[in-house]
Amino acid sequence: MNLPNKLTVLRVILVPFFVFFLLYDFIPHHNLIALIIFAAASYTDHLDGKIARRDNLITNFGKFMDPLADKILVISALICFVASGTVSPWFLILITLREFAVTQIRLIASSGKGKVIAANIWGKMKTVSQIVAVIVINLSLYIKELGAMNLFTINDTFAAVLYYTELVFMIICTALTIISGWIYIKDNLEFIKDC
Repeated sequence: MNLPNKLTVLRVILVPFFVFFLLYDFIPHHNLIALIIFAAASYTDHLDGKIARRDNLITNFGKFMDPLADKILVISALICFVASGTVSPWFLILITLREFAVTQIRLIASSGKGKVIAANIWGKMKTVSQIVAVIVINLSLYIKELGAMNLFTINDTFAAVLYYTELVFMIICTALTIISGWIYIKDNLEFIKDC
């Protein structure tokens, strides 16, 4: 297994650690630790692609597993956010439906036609928007955690700013997720028609 693929696998391995620290609030600064793990895992996405292109190490495993690792990371974060009441379940449902649809098309293409479909620019924009949204929400949760520890006061105005910031970033990433999914399906209709 080459280095880019190892980084992709590492991203998946980091998910349980991220989820653990995000959910278990008895650990001081758990949101900060979760944020650092998520940021490190997200950076492997940039790093594995850069190394694969630079050293000509692009493989079918990488084309398939890289976007799947992104989905596992982001959806795990969103499930945790929904469980804590931070994010509406509708965002999770819409994003998950899109991800399942695109993954299904990839599976049909690879099993029926032997073709591995790499992510397009819209898919990459979608991934970046999701990662940014998760980081912003995680940072917001950490600010609230510091407030709960009485390290500073969060008044109603500041609480509202945090809430609407989280909401705006979730709306943007969900919109890009839906748009990129629609474009992906439209560009790969040949695989659906052959089913």
